[in-house]
Amino acid sequence: MKHYDVIIVGAGPGGIFSAYELGRRAPQLSVAVLEAGHELSGRRCPIDGKTVKTCIGCRPCSIMNGFGGAGAFSDGKYNITNDFGGSLYEYIGREEALSLMHYVDEINVENGGAGTQMYSTAGSPLKKICMQNGLQLLEASVRHLGTDINYVVLENLYAKLREEADFFFNTHVDEIEKTEEGFRLRAGDQEFTCRKCIISVGRSGSKWMESVCDSLDIPTRSNRVDIGVRVELPAAIFSHITDALYEGKIVYRTKKYEDLVRTFCMNPRGIVVNENTNGIITVNGHSFEDESRKTDNTNFALLVAKHFSIPFKDSNSYGESIARLSNMLGGGVIVQRFGDLERGRRSTVQRIEEGTVRPTLAATPGDLSLVLPKRILDGITEMIYALDRIAPGTAGDDTLLYGVEVKFYNMEVELNNDLETRHPGLFVIGDGSGVTHSLSHASASGVYVARKIAGE
Repeated sequence: MKHYDVIIVGAGPGGIFSAYELGRRAPQLSVAVLEAGHELSGRRCPIDGKTVKTCIGCRPCSIMNGFGGAGAFSDGKYNITNDFGGSLYEYIGREEALSLMHYVDEINVENGGAGTQMYSTAGSPLKKICMQNGLQLLEASVRHLGTDINYVVLENLYAKLREEADFFFNTHVDEIEKTEEGFRLRAGDQEFTCRKCIISVGRSGSKWMESVCDSLDIPTRSNRVDIGVRVELPAAIFSHITDALYEGKIVYRTKKYEDLVRTFCMNPRGIVVNENTNGIITVNGHSFEDESRKTDNTNFALLVAKHFSIPFKDSNSYGESIARLSNMLGGGVIVQRFGDLERGRRSTVQRIEEGTVRPTLAATPGDLSLVLPKRILDGITEMIYALDRIAPGTAGDDTLLYGVEVKFYNMEVELNNDLETRHPGLFVIGDGSGVTHSLSHASASGVYVARKIAGE
């Protein structure tokens, strides 16, 4: 049995920045990080587009698990804002949340992110243009590291952290038990004990987090699920937006149902990729700082949020059922031309090949109307035409739609303003808490809790 002052479960952004801040402010504390996935250098997705073209269900998935979490191979966008990315400010205050996000940005810059650009929507003329066309541009500053620089930052952080904390990779925690002295964690045939425990398992640990809350009698409440598609089109169509803002977070209220549809994770001249969440194949996007790795396309998600309460309240299961239907029909991700969707016909390999947009992901041509509920698909279609008014060409026949994209959110764990559960010393941070939904918010929550522990 191994004993530590603090054990961190999960080496995603929240866990990394918890360990980082503990090392700065309380170096006398012994710290361990238990991670179900591989260390950073061992994270390899076998999909190469040639020999392996689609997901083969690796366990654990190296895209979603391992040092750096699901954000390790993302495009490294750190949005500094309270307008989206989570509700951390409801627990710690708006000024504190923004201050911590700026602090995280400083650390990223010091560890390899210097020279990357900070974008801002402040004073952007696009805001007025959006308002004139029934759209809303959300306020934010965003540091774009790019997938490549993001990896470098993580490498540098890991090199520092492994000198200050013990890392246990490929270590899946099976059980957490409350004891008189703190907590006992069982991982296979290993046991660990600690005075304080920080859980930071991310969205991929949603089902595990649910089981922990059940076993420790921690109250939770249902969260939302975001369902939609990833749009891919020529980069030139959105260049006036991405050149100025890099990522424009744009929201639209549909006329038919008054549902909110939003853009998410915009990747200028990037690529579309597969994502494996609990064995379900969904779609995501990446982009790069390195000019040699850029493409001629830009991709972004269009998502509709759904929140269930009575009598059904398992939002994630709803999203999973839709994603599984896509996997069943397409063997994974389905791709369809917008023109084919509007004409009520499935896309074929020939129609995709004859189009002007070259897909960056090998997906199965098909019909998304057989997968997505009508209400969601109607909202996405409305949004595409609304975006076409500020970025003509968005609603072009050859615009590609990949489905489905699902953003699973952990149920909201009942926490106090210290992000602590009803069990003193047990903290839940990052996207696994249901409180944060982004790299910057998750990282900031890690810093916040570490400071609380160090200040005792």
